[in-house]
Amino acid sequence: MAAGFTLSASLNRLNPGSDIALAVGVVALVGIMLVPLPVMLLDFSLAVSVTASVLVLVVALMLRRPLDFTSFPTILLLTTLLRLALNIATTRMVLTHGHEGPQSAGGVIAAFGSFLMGGDVLIGFVVFAILLVVNFMVVTKGSGRIAEVSARFSLDAMPGKQMAIDADLSAGTIDETQARLRRRELEEESAFFGAMDGAAKFVRGDAVAGLIVTFVNLLGGLAIGVGRHGMGFGDAAETFFTLTVGDGLVSQIPSLLTSVAAGIVVTKGASEGRADQLIAGQLGSGAKPLGIAAGAAGVMALLPGMPALPFLALAGAAGAAAWSRRQAERAAAAAPPPEAATPDGAAAADAPVAEALRLDALKLEIGYGLLSLASGDAPRLTEQIRALRRSIAQEMGFVLPSVRVQDNMQLGANTYVMRVKDVEAARGELRPPLVLAIDPGEALRDLPGERCAEPAFGLPALWIEESRRDLALARGATVVDAAGVLATHLTEVVRENMAELLSHSETRRLLDGLPEEQRRLVGDLIPAQASIGTVQRVLQSLLAERVSIRDLPTILEGIQEATSGGGRSIPGITAIVRARLARQITDALRGPRGDVPLLTLGASWEAAFAEALVGPAEDRQLAMPPAQLSDFIQRLRQALDQAAAGGEMPALVCSGALRPHLRAVVERFRPATPVLAQAEIHPRARIRVLGSV
Repeated sequence: MAAGFTLSASLNRLNPGSDIALAVGVVALVGIMLVPLPVMLLDFSLAVSVTASVLVLVVALMLRRPLDFTSFPTILLLTTLLRLALNIATTRMVLTHGHEGPQSAGGVIAAFGSFLMGGDVLIGFVVFAILLVVNFMVVTKGSGRIAEVSARFSLDAMPGKQMAIDADLSAGTIDETQARLRRRELEEESAFFGAMDGAAKFVRGDAVAGLIVTFVNLLGGLAIGVGRHGMGFGDAAETFFTLTVGDGLVSQIPSLLTSVAAGIVVTKGASEGRADQLIAGQLGSGAKPLGIAAGAAGVMALLPGMPALPFLALAGAAGAAAWSRRQAERAAAAAPPPEAATPDGAAAADAPVAEALRLDALKLEIGYGLLSLASGDAPRLTEQIRALRRSIAQEMGFVLPSVRVQDNMQLGANTYVMRVKDVEAARGELRPPLVLAIDPGEALRDLPGERCAEPAFGLPALWIEESRRDLALARGATVVDAAGVLATHLTEVVRENMAELLSHSETRRLLDGLPEEQRRLVGDLIPAQASIGTVQRVLQSLLAERVSIRDLPTILEGIQEATSGGGRSIPGITAIVRARLARQITDALRGPRGDVPLLTLGASWEAAFAEALVGPAEDRQLAMPPAQLSDFIQRLRQALDQAAAGGEMPALVCSGALRPHLRAVVERFRPATPVLAQAEIHPRARIRVLGSV
């Protein structure tokens, strides 16, 4: 039993699909070139070559896509090596034993030679020469050229395809596993077409070698037969012509089949489906081409001297196919389209126009010099965008729309443009592979590099070599790579435009994503007390001042409270919501000391702003004289600059009635400065008043 198990294990290790069998087979091919083969073994090897070439051709015809046959370049190499080894073996056999008769080189060669010649040596040689030219000049040359062009186009298109995968990944359309599989498939495609470009040279070289071997067999055989074995020239010519043509056929027919298989694989391109389905489906796709072909065949049948039967048969077959196709087209035209029963049919017909009018919420356009940031196995830019979306969602409770990344050849090589709803929001320039060192003062004054302003905040900076990163860090600089600079800039653009990016559909998605226990609150509020549009505008008001909307249930409770006593304006509803979010707002403003630094609005300015409010209670407007408003802005700027010099970033506190109007003034020159109503400061928050304006 143990012996049987050992024998079984040994056979498994030596099965034809194992690595040991493959290695032994390749070594055996080299051995065939050196060691003379018996006639029986030579016949068997030639039969294997012909059968393998037929198998390769059938597999190529049955392929659905080229990547299903990624081992084809390796198979081309091995089959070419097999034919070359057999060429050497048959040449040795023909030159050594050819004088003994056509059967001396084996039954396969003799059968191929006698079958093609049909008793006439000259006709057989002409037919063989034509087969050789067809293989060498037409099939092999064309396949090689197509493989070369396919490899070049595949490599040129690789960055764009990588960017498409990264854009889908950053948009959330696909996950990490799917992106990894698509990247691997893209790599396999590029490697396959590159390998096919090289493998085509094997096929072409095989055809050249077959041509040379043919002349060697012919001339060498005549010389050996006449000079060494004393054969008459006629007998030697007939014998060695038969053997030469038979040997050439045994070599060239498998070579021709393999060349055709290579041509089918490389010409298939991106089409999916078997070759027979594609050819039949596309040639017979229309009634008019079939009808014209039927008419042409009918005219040819009527020409004097032409055999009418074959052309009439073809005309009838093509005409029947055209009539059948025409009936199918009429039936399809008579059937009502699926959109006809719905009022949206017109909209479906205008789908291309609608696609043209569609806007991307966020778009990043990059020059061709920055394509490396968005391509490769682990693109830094894609990682940064994913991290940004995750950070915004956790911090602000807002799911950032997908960021579409595309190249723009009209931009400078190192330029990028960020667009919000197709309107340019920011632009900048990068210098990859250089890194950006942000200068904290004069620390980098003597460091070589390209001086610039950091794109996001306008800070003085320097583009330096990667090798100088440690030196810049030692001097206290902040060093960021090109992808990090772009991601930081994108983060600031997103924060500045979050309110605009929150669309009606995004608001509905936020409400639909609430837990089951909060659904009753949504049902009570919408649409009885407030519409989704009202909720959207309140959320936009909060995001505009960088207040997180992650605590959506509390916000909805505030909206419900504000709208329960009747209609209120959006600022009025927002004020009540902000009061409910007092703990969150003050916690976000807490400084390193654990308290909230504040600047208060003085009584005189409180009175001045209150007197400048005009209009009805729910729609009050600020009408302060420009000189007085300019004076206030100057005083507030001085107070903020003084606080910033001490390392503080205070919030401005005023009464609830003035807060929206004061915020509208402050955001014009200091958008990052928070403006709080007194009711928005949580009772338990530790505050520290830095001064008064």
